[in-house]
Amino acid sequence: MAVLRPLRVLRSSEDRTANSSLRDLVVITGFSGAGKSTAMNVFEDAGYFCVDNLPPEMIRSLAELFMHEGSKVERAAVVSDVRGGVYFEALCEVLDKLQSLGISHRVLFLDASEPTLLTRYKETRRRHPVATEGSVAAGVESERALLEPLRERADLVIDTTSMSAAALRIRIADELLPGAQSGRLALTFMSFGFKHGPPRDEDLAFDVRFLPNPHYESSLRDLTGHDDRVVRYMASDGRLQELYGHLHSLLDFLLPQYVAEGKSHLMIAIGCTGGRHRSVAIAEHLAERYREREELTVAVAHRDIDKRTRDA
Repeated sequence: MAVLRPLRVLRSSEDRTANSSLRDLVVITGFSGAGKSTAMNVFEDAGYFCVDNLPPEMIRSLAELFMHEGSKVERAAVVSDVRGGVYFEALCEVLDKLQSLGISHRVLFLDASEPTLLTRYKETRRRHPVATEGSVAAGVESERALLEPLRERADLVIDTTSMSAAALRIRIADELLPGAQSGRLALTFMSFGFKHGPPRDEDLAFDVRFLPNPHYESSLRDLTGHDDRVVRYMASDGRLQELYGHLHSLLDFLLPQYVAEGKSHLMIAIGCTGGRHRSVAIAEHLAERYREREELTVAVAHRDIDKRTRDA
């Protein structure tokens, strides 16, 4: 640990900054379960020197070490979050210090809705780092109070509520990695159920509740839009094909416009009542149709496919 103590100095901070090889320092923070590990992997794959779970005071020490003559680290990314305990509260102060020292840095903040965070923790069965008596909900609430000042000063805030890991990787690469812009549009088709709340961060949203609802067919109720039987039922009165005709024409026009504009990511939300049948089938259909376009990187996400309602 001695090697990470602040370098007290051989020269002024201005001289060290001018001679430093460190060109980019990214501080990754945000909610536990919001995707910080995925974010760090993106930077690691891009050749960044990465450190996970670094207490705030160590960030300054590490940065000063990288600025020291002889360091060959040009790009670094560190994750600092509530796992640092009481030390985490000093992160805002440390960021101010980096600024005063002239150390170039950016802050990436990852957010997600409370239901999403609760679901992710239930799936992994991990203990929330600030949970009291094992209550994940209480942990998320406590974490929110600690994180609000950091969210306000972040260079980029990403809400990962409806994002797959692949979509998050694309978004980070497009927004934060120098020279990583490929000119491709990261396009995500997301299905959702209106009964579970409106989508978040969507650019376009389509309501498909006018189509035949498989929920009311007992043989189809427990299936999802991935099943061919559900799709055939949806198409039974001809309106599904008519809808596709309109959607294809609209998207064929819009997507090249977004690409030409330089837009890096686009979220298209498809909503039905419960988010398990109609919206899923249509999101999958559209993703398949546009997946082969060279100017697009296509992902699909199904927000509510595992939720069930009595009346969908």
